[in-house]
Amino acid sequence: MTSTPRWRRFDEWDSRQLRHDLFAAEDVEAGFATFHSPWDPAPSARVENGRVVEIDGKGEKDFDILDAYIAAHHLDPEVIDEAMAMDPVEVARMLVDINVPREKLERLARGMTPAKLVSVVTAMSSLEIAFAYSKMRQRRTPGNQAHVTNAKDDPLQLAADAAFAVALGFDEIETTMRVASNSWANAMACAVGAAVGRGGVLFQCSIEEAEELQIGMAGFTSYAETVSVYGTEAAFVDGDDTPWSKAFLTAAYASRGIKARCTSGASAELLMGFHERQSVLYLEARCLCLQRAMGVQGTQNGGIDGAPLTSSMAGGMRELMAENLIAVWLGLECASGNDTRVSESEIRVGAKITPYLMAGSDLICSGFGSIRKYDNTFNPSLFNGEEIEDYLTLQRDFQADGGLTPITESSVEQLRMRAIRAIAAVFEELDLKKVPEEWVQSVAAASGSQETDSFTPGEVTRISEAIRKRGLSALDVVRALSKRGFGEEAENLLFMLRQRISGDYLQTSAILRDGKVVSALNDPNDYQGPGSGYRMSDARWHAVREVRGLQTRATVLERERRHDPTATPWLVAKGEAVKGDDPRDIVIGLSPAFGVELTRTTAGHDLIDVVLALTEGVREGGGTPRLVRMRHTADTSFLGLTAARLSGSGYGIGIQAKGTAVIHRADRLPHMNIELFSNAPVTTLEHYRAMGRNAARYAKGEAPEPIVVPVDGQSLAARYHVRVAMLYAIETGLVVADAPPLELSMTLGQGGIPT
Repeated sequence: MTSTPRWRRFDEWDSRQLRHDLFAAEDVEAGFATFHSPWDPAPSARVENGRVVEIDGKGEKDFDILDAYIAAHHLDPEVIDEAMAMDPVEVARMLVDINVPREKLERLARGMTPAKLVSVVTAMSSLEIAFAYSKMRQRRTPGNQAHVTNAKDDPLQLAADAAFAVALGFDEIETTMRVASNSWANAMACAVGAAVGRGGVLFQCSIEEAEELQIGMAGFTSYAETVSVYGTEAAFVDGDDTPWSKAFLTAAYASRGIKARCTSGASAELLMGFHERQSVLYLEARCLCLQRAMGVQGTQNGGIDGAPLTSSMAGGMRELMAENLIAVWLGLECASGNDTRVSESEIRVGAKITPYLMAGSDLICSGFGSIRKYDNTFNPSLFNGEEIEDYLTLQRDFQADGGLTPITESSVEQLRMRAIRAIAAVFEELDLKKVPEEWVQSVAAASGSQETDSFTPGEVTRISEAIRKRGLSALDVVRALSKRGFGEEAENLLFMLRQRISGDYLQTSAILRDGKVVSALNDPNDYQGPGSGYRMSDARWHAVREVRGLQTRATVLERERRHDPTATPWLVAKGEAVKGDDPRDIVIGLSPAFGVELTRTTAGHDLIDVVLALTEGVREGGGTPRLVRMRHTADTSFLGLTAARLSGSGYGIGIQAKGTAVIHRADRLPHMNIELFSNAPVTTLEHYRAMGRNAARYAKGEAPEPIVVPVDGQSLAARYHVRVAMLYAIETGLVVADAPPLELSMTLGQGGIPT
C-alpha cells in the first residue's frame, strides 16, 4: 500500500524565511507567558498613615527592593484608593476615549500598582493599544533614532554613515563597538559625522557605564540609555545593582548635561534566568514603575534584546505594544524598541512597525540600523540599511511621519565625502593619523565594511587609546575642524556643547529641531481625535513623498514616445476600413496611439516587431492578416470585438500600444473574449506569434490549445501599473468617439515593404 504523498505546498512553505523563526509554546513554569501567569499577583494596594504598606498582595515586611522603591517613590498615596478601585475595563475605555485628557489618565497611573496597570492594558486589543498610544505619547512631533556602527570600528565609515543618518532626519544616533577599547575613536568619529550637514543631533556611545560617562564628560556624547532596569530582585542583584544605584547613575548623567533614559523590556529576566514564573508584561510593568519612581525622563523599552523571544510567544507583538503604552501612560518619553530584528520574515517585520508608524512615537525605533545588517554591532535592527527605502515608502503610503526624509543620491555622496574628509582632517590636526587618499575613496563608495580598504580594528585601538590618554575633548575637535576649514561642522559641534550647558534637552521627550529644543513641555501631545494632534505640514508632506522612482506623465512620454516625429510613418492609412468577406480574414485592431505616440510594449518590444509576429502567426495558422487602426476606443476588449466584426472570418485581435491583447469573436459580448493576454510585461514575441496563429486556427473551426503567458508570482501591478495608467492616459487622449476605423498598410525599409 503506497503512502499518501506530501503536499508540495509544505515544501514551498519550508523554503520561506519564516521557517527560520522558532515559536515558543506557552510554558509558565519556564517563564514563557505574555499577558498572564498563575504566579502574577492580583492588583491590590493599602495605605496606612500616608505610607504604602501593601502592593499586589504583598505586605510591607515582604517587600523586595522593587516593591520598596515603587512604594516609596512611584505610588501617590492621595491617588491610590481612587485608582485601584476603578474597573480595569473602565480605565481601558478612558485610554481610548478622545474626550478624556492625558493628564487625568497620567494622574490615575500614579496610583496604580504594576498588576493594576497590567490588568488595564490586558483588556485592550492591539488596535486599541495603538490608538491609546497615539493619545498618550508625550511629545506631539514623532522622531527616530539610528544605529551607526561597523564591523571594523572604522572611523572613516562611522563619520560617513553618521552624516548620512543625520541627513535622513534621525534625531538621535547611537554607536557601539566590536572592540571595547575603540570606544573613544568611535565616539569622536560619530560626533564629527553627526555635525556634517545639520546641527542638533543627539549622540550616544554605548559602552560600560563608567566609561560612557567619561566619554560624555569629554563632550562627545549628549545622551545615554544603557541604564538597565529589571523586573525581579534577583536580576538586579546579578548585575550588582539596585534601583537606588541606577537612580544615582541617571542623576550623574543628568547633572553633567547628558540626557538619560533607562532600558528595560519584556523577556530580559527570562533571558537572565530570573523570571520567577511571572508573565513578561507584569515584570515589565514593575520595571516601568521603577523608572518613573527614579525620576528619569524616559525609557527605551518594547522588548529591546528580548524582543525576538517575546515575539516567539503567542500574542508577543501585542505585549510589546502594551508595555510601550504603559511607558507613555506613566509620563515617560518612549524610545519604543523596534531596534532588534524579531523575525526573518519581512512580512512580520513590516507588520511590527506599522502600529508605531500609525500612532507615532517619541522615537519610533530605539535604533534603526542605518547601516548594513552585517555592520550592525548591536545585531541587526528591525529595519537596516538594506530596507531604508522600504521604510521611506511606508511613510509615503500611509501619509505618516516616521521621522525620516528621502535624500537625493548626489546629496548623499557629497555629505559622505565631506564627513570622511572632516574626520581625516581632525585625525591629522590632532596628530592621531594621516589618512591615505585611497582609504578616503574606498570608504566613500562602500555600502559596508566588507567593501572598504581602510582602518583595521587594531589601528583604531591605538588611536582610541591616544584620545583617552591625552584627554582630548570635543573642544579639541572643534578647534581642529575650524583650523582645517570645516567651519560649519565646528559650529555645529560647538552648538551641541552649548546645549550641554543650558540643559534644555534634559526635558521629557526632548529632541533638537532647527536649532531649538522640542519636548513634551513646548510640544505636548494634544491628540483629542480627528483634526487634533500631530499633522504633517504641507512642506513636510512634500518632503516625505519625494521618494526615488517617481513616475510622471512627462518621464513616461520621454521614454515611450517616438523620439523623431519627422520620421516616415511605418503604418500608413489607406482609407476607411470595411467588413471583409474572406473567411480567412483576421483583422488586427490597433489602438489609437499604436506606433504613433507610443512605439514599444511594456516588455520593451518594438511595436514593429510585435506586428510582424502577429501577422506571421496569422499566416502560419492559415489566415490572412489585415491591419486596422481603431480610433473610437482604446479598450482592449472593444478593440478586439470591433476587429472581429470587421473581419471576414468573424475573428479578430485587439492590441494596445502597451502590449495588452485579446483574441475576440464577432458574436460575443465585449468582455467575453476567446483569449486574453493581460500580462504584457512578460509577453514575448513568440507569444504574439502564437496569438496570431491561434486566431487563424479558430477561424478554420479548429480548437487550438489556449496560450498561457506564464508569470512567476511577480507583483506585476506594483511594477507596472503606474506606467501602464499613464500610457493608457495617452491612448485615451487620442480617442475620437465617432471616428471610423482606418485600413492600414505597413511599410518597412527604404523601398517600403507593403503588408
